[in-house]
Amino acid sequence: MLRFSPGRRRGTAAVVLAAASLMLTLGGCGVDRVTPQAARGKAGTDDKAGTDDKAGAGERARRVDCGKVKCIALTFDAGPGKDTPRLLDVLKEKRVPATFFLLGRKHVDRYPKVVKRMADEGHEIANHTWSHRILTDLDEAEVREELALTQTAVEKITGRKPTLMRPPQGRTDDMVSEVSKELGLAQILWTVTAKDYSTTDSAVIRQRVLDQAQGDGIILLHDIYDGTVPAVPSIIDELKRRGFTFVTVPELLAPGKAEPGVVYGPEKD
Repeated sequence: MLRFSPGRRRGTAAVVLAAASLMLTLGGCGVDRVTPQAARGKAGTDDKAGTDDKAGAGERARRVDCGKVKCIALTFDAGPGKDTPRLLDVLKEKRVPATFFLLGRKHVDRYPKVVKRMADEGHEIANHTWSHRILTDLDEAEVREELALTQTAVEKITGRKPTLMRPPQGRTDDMVSEVSKELGLAQILWTVTAKDYSTTDSAVIRQRVLDQAQGDGIILLHDIYDGTVPAVPSIIDELKRRGFTFVTVPELLAPGKAEPGVVYGPEKD
């Protein structure tokens, strides 16, 4: 997800934000989804599932059983940005893993040391396209390029390609799913959004997350907006107080494994 923050390009912000509300409602329309519960159920209780050395950090080391404890995944879109190092400091201090859906152009290519730090500190690095084009508006070759460029850029820095992607605005269809499958990417939606592109008020962002948080949840935030990173410490503290365990997206699905092309997220209304 990527939006214009308050104070940036105000002339277009209102139009973008009006469209965003609709997109958040319609994300993933027409494509079947698999819930985290269903992914775990499909795998059964085989603890050997998801231990392939080529898999992500969360898949290699299943720290918790999300079928037995109340798990939630903290995810960040559209970075890295100038505030991401501070966010990584917070996550390290509070011992919380996160999943980062990274943009390639002007982000991965601008902050390679931050991307390397994410990987070194055990976070899951995922794909949010190269330039945030809406994939359902593109042809097959353009979708492939948007995803493949970021795959290559991340691999160059970390030594491995992402296995997860989040389509901008959650917009996907059968063609996007096929290209994702070809590139080895599962598609990850969300259950909680703070709409942090619409406010710089960290207290508002915090409350929106807390109001929606539930077990097997996937929180969508952005580490590129001014109000978001300051909200994270208190979000973590309160959710821990409520008994949540923070996990990466692969850990949320374990012992299941995110299958390329498949869309994972909440059940459709």
